[in-house]
Amino acid sequence: MHDVSQRCRAEKNYENMLAPSQNKSNSDSRFSSREEKALHRLVRVYNGLRFCAGTKSFSFLFMPQKTLPRGMQSRLMQSAKKVLKNAHAPYSRFRVGATILLSNGKLFSGCNVENASYGMTTCAERTAIFSAVAQLGPKIEIRAVAVVNDHGVPCAPCGACRQVIYEFGPDAVIFFQGAHGPRQAHITELLPEGFRLQ
Repeated sequence: MHDVSQRCRAEKNYENMLAPSQNKSNSDSRFSSREEKALHRLVRVYNGLRFCAGTKSFSFLFMPQKTLPRGMQSRLMQSAKKVLKNAHAPYSRFRVGATILLSNGKLFSGCNVENASYGMTTCAERTAIFSAVAQLGPKIEIRAVAVVNDHGVPCAPCGACRQVIYEFGPDAVIFFQGAHGPRQAHITELLPEGFRLQ
């Protein structure tokens, strides 16, 4: 495992390289050969975003931070909780609600709709997204997604929903119940190798 101070210095120099200050010399924003080798081993790139490899999982490195309006996360969660009551879940008895925030500020909600032919079941996240597309067309851009369930257990979007979220929101942030409490994750953290045909 590389020395932490060496890694931090390399990361700082990388940030300087991305946005060099006029007051800094070129030498200040360059890697030493040792730092360059350290970053080469630590950093992987998915969809143009850099991730730093930890001992157990990937954590974000140099991820641009986008903030939501004050109180928006709470509003999204409350909206998702409200709509989950409409879920059609007679087979699993597991109700899920989701609300998405679009770049234009509009919210759309959805719940899971099960079917006797289990493969025909639609998740809450996709229901919300498809509702937005039906009303506004395919040029929507998802900024955030909130997902809740009526059992209070860990419940991240499934793989299919992650790919659909990525289709309309490659920079979306997801709020959901994790194994150790509420979690927030960028869609590329949940789906590191999502694809789009655009």
